[in-house]
Amino acid sequence: MTYYFLIQQQMSRTTYFFFLLISMALLNDAAFAQQYTLSSPNGKLRMQVTVADSLTYAVSYKERQIIRPSAIAMQLQDRTLGMSAKIKNAKTHEVSQVITPLYGKFSKLDDHYKELKISFEGGYAVLFRAYDEGVAYRFVTDLGDSVKVMNETAEFRLSGDPSAILPEIQNLTSWEVPYITYASAHDIPENDSTITPALFADEKQGIKITLTEADLLDYPGMYLHVNGPDVSGFWAPYPAKTALGSWGNFVSVVKEKAPYIASVSGRRAFPWRVMIITDDDKELLSSELVYKLASPSKIKQTGWIKPGKAAWEWWHDALLPGADIPSGMDNRSTALYKYYIDFAAKSHLEYMMIDAGWSNVYNIRKENPKIDIREVIAYAKQKNVGVFLWCVATSLMNDLDANMDYIKSLGASGLKVDFFDRDDQQAISWLRQIAAAAAERHLMIDFHGCSNPTGLQRTYPNVLNFEAVRGNECNKWDTTANPHHHLLIPFIRMLGGPMDYTPGSMRNRSHAAFKPVPEGLPSSQGTRCHELAMYVVFDQPLAMLCDAPTEYDKYPDVMKFLSAVPTVFDHTKVLDARVGEYAMVAKQKGKDWYIGAMTNWDAREMTLDFSFLPAGVSGQADVYTDTPASGEDAEKYRHEVITVTRQSRLQLRLASGGGAVVSVHLQ
Repeated sequence: MTYYFLIQQQMSRTTYFFFLLISMALLNDAAFAQQYTLSSPNGKLRMQVTVADSLTYAVSYKERQIIRPSAIAMQLQDRTLGMSAKIKNAKTHEVSQVITPLYGKFSKLDDHYKELKISFEGGYAVLFRAYDEGVAYRFVTDLGDSVKVMNETAEFRLSGDPSAILPEIQNLTSWEVPYITYASAHDIPENDSTITPALFADEKQGIKITLTEADLLDYPGMYLHVNGPDVSGFWAPYPAKTALGSWGNFVSVVKEKAPYIASVSGRRAFPWRVMIITDDDKELLSSELVYKLASPSKIKQTGWIKPGKAAWEWWHDALLPGADIPSGMDNRSTALYKYYIDFAAKSHLEYMMIDAGWSNVYNIRKENPKIDIREVIAYAKQKNVGVFLWCVATSLMNDLDANMDYIKSLGASGLKVDFFDRDDQQAISWLRQIAAAAAERHLMIDFHGCSNPTGLQRTYPNVLNFEAVRGNECNKWDTTANPHHHLLIPFIRMLGGPMDYTPGSMRNRSHAAFKPVPEGLPSSQGTRCHELAMYVVFDQPLAMLCDAPTEYDKYPDVMKFLSAVPTVFDHTKVLDARVGEYAMVAKQKGKDWYIGAMTNWDAREMTLDFSFLPAGVSGQADVYTDTPASGEDAEKYRHEVITVTRQSRLQLRLASGGGAVVSVHLQ
C-alpha cells in the first residue's frame, strides 16, 4: 500500500491508472500459471509441471534440479497442443501392482508409480508418471478419426555441464553404431544428433540420466538434437515416396518426404518420453522402466512362445573346418543344415537360425533349389529343434499375409526379419504389423536392421529379440565391437530392451592380436571368458551361438556351460558395475544361479560374494576364469569345479578384455 501511495503522489492520475492496469495484468499472468508437483514413490524424484502460455516440466533428484524447465507440445495442422492450454481438470493417483512378464530377467516386476493426468479443453490430456527409477510423459488425444502431426516439441534441458555417452548417428538409417564419450556437454559439436537411448551424467553428483522412449506404436521414433546441455527431440518425416535401393538394392529407401511426421488416429495414446535416472550404475543393468511403460500383451495364448539358444551359420561363413561334409556359403545344402541341426540337438539348443540364402531376397516364396527347406525343417522337428528363417523386411511386407502363411506352411518356428533401416511412421508400423501377423500364426520374431526397442516385446511377446546394436558381426570388418563397447551397451542400449549381439566366438583375440576378417573365419575381441560372460550380462531371450559346430566341439567344458545357460531368468541381482568399465551380474533360474563378469581393456580384480545364495545349502559351481596368459592369448581359460555356500568369496582376476562365468547348481 505504501508503494502505491508514493507512486500516486508523484504521477498524474492517468499515469497511475495505466501503471495499475499493467501491475494487475502481471498479477493475473502469475495467477494464470498453474503448477503441479509429482513425486516418485520413494520421494527422491520430483516432477514440477507448469501450465501457462506453454506447457513445461522440470525434474529434481534428491532435491537437486537435474532437468531445467523444458517445453512439451504437439503441433497439429490447425493448432498446437500444449500452447495457450486451458485446463479442464487435473487428477493424481498412485498405482502399485505386479507385472508378470512372459520371460525376461525377472519373473515378476513391481510396477509402482504416481501419475498426474492433466486434461485440457480441446480433446487431449498429458500424462506424467514418476517411478523410483525414472519419469515419463505422454500425450493422449480424443480428436476424431484422424489427425496429422506436423511436429512435436520434446525438450530435455539438462542442468549444469553433464558428460555424455552418445550413440554415433549415421544418416538416420542405422542403429548398429559405436558410442562417443564426451567429458563435457560443451565438447559436443553444435547441433549434433543422436539416437536413443542416450546417456548423460552429472559427474560431480554421480547422477546418470538416460533419455529414451517407450510404447512406440505407429509413430516415428525419436532422435535427439544435442546443443550442449540442451537436448531436444526430432522425428523423421512421413515417407511420401519410397523405392528399393541401398545395400543389395532390396531396402526400402525414402525418396520424397511429406511435410508432417505422422498421420494417425485422433483417438490414441502417443509414445512415452522417458528419463531413466539413478546415482547407482548397478541400477542401469536391472532397469525395466521401458518394459513397464509398454502396452500389455495382445497375445492371449502364449504357450507356443519359447525363448532359447540357436546354432547359426552366417557369422563364420558356414565354414566347418575338419567336418566330413562340404561347407562354406557356396556349399549350403540340405545336408549342411542337417549337420547344424545335429549339433543343435546334441548341444540342447532349441533352434537353428538359417540366414540369407535359403530363398530369394526379393521373393520369400522362391526357394533355393540347393536347399530343401521343408526337409530341413522336418528333420529338425524330429530332433526337437525349431528353425528360424531369415528374410528382408521389404520383401516380407510386399504380401505380408501370404508370406506369413507360406512360412507357417513350411513348419518354421519363426522369422529373422532384416533391413528395415528406417524408423519413420511407416517402418515402425511394419514392426507392429509383422509382430501381429506372426502372432496369429504362432510364429516368433527376431528383428534385425531395426531401430531401438521400446517395449514391443511386452505388447507382442513373440518378438524375442532386436538387433539395434553394434554386434559381433562388426568384428568381420573393423575394431568397434570391442570390450570397451561391451561395457557401454548393457548400460545404455539394453535399457530399451533385449539385444541380439550374437556372441559365442571361440576365436578370441587380445587387443594387439586382433585383425578383422571380412570373409572366412572371423575372430572376436576379448578373452574366451569375456565372450562367455555375454550370455549372462546381456539380455537376449533368443541367443545365437555364432561360431562353427566344429569349433565348439573342441571345447566340451565350454559347451557344458553354453548348453546349460538359460536365456531367460527368474531374478537378476547386479553385484557390481560401472559404466564403460566393468559389470558383474548374477541371474537365477529355478535352483541354479549364473554369474557373469566382464571388464573393458583394463585388467582388474573383482570379488565374487556368494551371499545372494540361500542359507543352509551348498552348491556345485563350475567356474570359468581367465589365466595369467589370457591377456596375450585370449583363448586361454581355466575351468574348475568347486563347492560354494553363501559364505563363500571368490577372487576373480580378469585379464585385459577379460571376464569370468560361474554356474551354480544348488544341492
